[in-house]
Amino acid sequence: MEIILRKEVENLGTIGDTVVVKNGYARNYLIPRNLAYVATDGARKRIELEKRQYAKQIAKEKEGAEMLAEQLSELQLSIPMKVGEEGRLYGSVTPQMIAEELSVRGFNIDRRVIMIDDPIKSLGVFDIRVKLHPEVSGTLKIWVISEE
Repeated sequence: MEIILRKEVENLGTIGDTVVVKNGYARNYLIPRNLAYVATDGARKRIELEKRQYAKQIAKEKEGAEMLAEQLSELQLSIPMKVGEEGRLYGSVTPQMIAEELSVRGFNIDRRVIMIDDPIKSLGVFDIRVKLHPEVSGTLKIWVISEE
């Protein structure tokens, strides 16, 4: 069956792509979940309108993400941690801790977009990458300090 994708489907295509799939996959999965239309002339016209609306939405989200990234770059967080001998932390700083500290400051950022490359297990200053949009990421400065 030939279909036109309404949304991006992994391993199949992106919005507006015309693909051929098995009938059952289209009828039982893609079409009921509003992921695709049956390929007709009317559907082709409808998908063009949806593509334009989607492009506007993505541009608006990207603009908001860029503004948020700029705000985060000016922000510095202090995270108090228990410290053992030689400045080593008990445990490590997690994305959840950073997200909680950001929510206290009024930023609603999901912990899954906070990217910590290496575990933070010592005192100091660290730059943390926050992926706000597929094309936009910001940097956040974290100060890990002793609780005492």
